[in-house]
Amino acid sequence: MHDLMLLSIIWVSVFFAAILAQVTRLTPVLWFLFFGTFLVNVGLLPKELPEFIKDLSELGIIIIMFALGFEENMHKFIKSIKRSWGIAFFGALIPFCIAYLLSWMYWHDPNISLLCGLAMTATAVSLTMVSLKSEGLNTTPAATGIMTSAVLDDIASLALVAILVPIAAGESNFSVTGIGFIMGKAILFFMIVVIIGKWLFPTSTGWVKKVPLIGQINLRGLLSMAQGEYVILSLLLIAVSVGLLAHEFGFHPAIGAYMAGLVIRSEYFDFHQEHKKDYYKNAREIIDNVAFTWIGPVFFVTMGTHLVFDMDLLINVIPEAVLLFACLFTGQILSAGLSAKYTGHFSWPDSWMIGFGMLGRAELAFVVMNIAFIQYQIFTLEVFYTLMITAFLLNISVPITIKFWKLKFHDTNTKSNVEP
Repeated sequence: MHDLMLLSIIWVSVFFAAILAQVTRLTPVLWFLFFGTFLVNVGLLPKELPEFIKDLSELGIIIIMFALGFEENMHKFIKSIKRSWGIAFFGALIPFCIAYLLSWMYWHDPNISLLCGLAMTATAVSLTMVSLKSEGLNTTPAATGIMTSAVLDDIASLALVAILVPIAAGESNFSVTGIGFIMGKAILFFMIVVIIGKWLFPTSTGWVKKVPLIGQINLRGLLSMAQGEYVILSLLLIAVSVGLLAHEFGFHPAIGAYMAGLVIRSEYFDFHQEHKKDYYKNAREIIDNVAFTWIGPVFFVTMGTHLVFDMDLLINVIPEAVLLFACLFTGQILSAGLSAKYTGHFSWPDSWMIGFGMLGRAELAFVVMNIAFIQYQIFTLEVFYTLMITAFLLNISVPITIKFWKLKFHDTNTKSNVEP
């Protein structure tokens, strides 16, 4: 089947997902995941999607995360990092321990247990942020807490992947140098993003202005080219470029795109005022349309295609998967929610929203599962199916729990968060 035909099928499913979302009052993300699973299991989508669809899916999540960062306030994000260390630490430690212990109970293999724990550790922040966006909660303190916690979580998880996967595969031993190298790369990446933000001010000031050539570059000048006709192209280029930079440092490109969105401010669009046109508002609307209507949904539909059913094996692993899901569901909400309250000093409504928002498992989980199952053959097919079903159930739980808690959230969250 031609790649464009596959894309057409995915886009048709996006239409149906949008209709069902309106009828059921559930977030479209849930239906995107459902249609991805449905289409691959009835044979309308192949089990192995072509590179074109995979690349478009990757672009989709990059634009989604850029759009979310574009709406966020940089100062609020930095301030939230100070409150989020406990959420990141305990919200990762407890799921790791739960997955490790249950995997040991199921299969009695330390390497399998180690990688199962690792796969179930990192939060799929993209799924959560889009779910919050669909409910109009993406700029709340809870959303910022989830995002900052997930960034810290991602750094720690990447370090653990680099360290634990070779150990489980028998290729290396524990290395303090390896940990230091990973953490050094993380720090360097965020320093580069800060420097980029300085260069992208409307007009360079201070020492930056004295730097040859670089001191004359600013984002405002780029956006105002040709009467503002290249605003969207400029923004997408920045999103992809910083995403690629993040990839070179070992992060998912979506993290880089989010950081790129953070450093762009509304004052950069204050040009060509004679046109009486709000370039910032127009850019936000177009980026949101691309992210949440026609390219971004491809990511979630393709995410759903990871769950291909083999009925005999499925029946055999359902008890293990359901128990693992139930324990992770409870442990993740309690660990992240209580940490948000007692280490981050968030309000109770925000704390439980953070707990619900940390449930998703996607990018890093699938990376670990692919390495352990395909590359090193550490996972058996039974282990792989168990984790896939568990991840799918956790992902479905995100939009459902956020939708459920939204009513309670609005009713009880009438007071501002307590500052640390």
